Amino acid sequence: MSSKRLLSGIMEKNEERGINMSLMDLPEATLDCILKWLSPIELCVMSMVCASLRDRCGSNHLWEKHMEFKWGRVIGEVAYKEWQCHIRKAKEGTLLGDYFTNLNGSLGSLSGTWPDDLYLGSYLEDCGNLNGQFSNKFMKAMYFSLETGRFWFPAQFYKGLTIYNALFSYDSKSDIFQARQHNGGWRFLGKNIGWDMVRIPPIETPPYTLHITDCFYDLKPGDHIEIQRRGITETHYGWRYGVIGHMESCNGNENYCHCQHNEELVVEFKQYPEASYMRKVVLNRRNSGEQGSRATGFFGGIRKLHNHHDIHLWNNRLTAQALQCFNLGFKKPTNNLTYIA
Repeated sequence: MSSKRLLSGIMEKNEERGINMSLMDLPEATLDCILKWLSPIELCVMSMVCASLRDRCGSNHLWEKHMEFKWGRVIGEVAYKEWQCHIRKAKEGTLLGDYFTNLNGSLGSLSGTWPDDLYLGSYLEDCGNLNGQFSNKFMKAMYFSLETGRFWFPAQFYKGLTIYNALFSYDSKSDIFQARQHNGGWRFLGKNIGWDMVRIPPIETPPYTLHITDCFYDLKPGDHIEIQRRGITETHYGWRYGVIGHMESCNGNENYCHCQHNEELVVEFKQYPEASYMRKVVLNRRNSGEQGSRATGFFGGIRKLHNHHDIHLWNNRLTAQALQCFNLGFKKPTNNLTYIA
């Protein structure tokens, strides 16, 4: 039953009984039940009725449901932590003194140039709401800062064969995102990004930081992974999908395979043709640092994929881009294994 029908039914019964009753006369549990059924816009309209309803309609438990329903696919723990930092700094008043302070603290206006070194790992264009009607309404303030595109939140972006960390802003008119990434200065990574191209970062490792691999000696042929990779050491990491393969000396028979116990680890990138020198690389399990060269790129930490949904998404993307990969015209090397010292 909708909130309107529920409220209408209550009022009709009271009229039949000759009871003059307002919305605020309803039992607490009944009123709360009605408010839970309201949409974000309806909650905002209801909040204008009186001071009491204004407070009730801004309650975090009402807006948690709307946050999860609309933003649950792209807003994760990292983004919530960033928002908490904005709220805390705003309440302390340390970032609201002047324009330059706001800018360096990730609280500023996009009319200027973004600072190269953000104080926080996100960006909030307009901090006025944090001192206004949303000052004590954590979830409601976050919902509308996302809806209006003022809060550039951290997430990850599928771009080609790689996932990149970036800051995202939502455009409610077109229902798409735009993304910015820091790479020698803030630049646009994309301006017409659909919901299916954005994901919650599964780990909190910053894009410039080497992820510490905790599964090196657990990896065996057939395991699905994401591995950090960058073209040069001066730039950020992206994440690429790969599958653990067999050593050349192994025939792939699981009864005789000892690849899991070998110091060398074969990572296969099936998005490339068999003849490509980018198809496979061999890493050293004992080397927990960055491995690679300018020819192959530099490989960082590994994250083992346990979620079948993640693997399914990668396989769908690889299938969609298979023709493009085969038409790139790779030069066939004498050995399609690239060894990393």
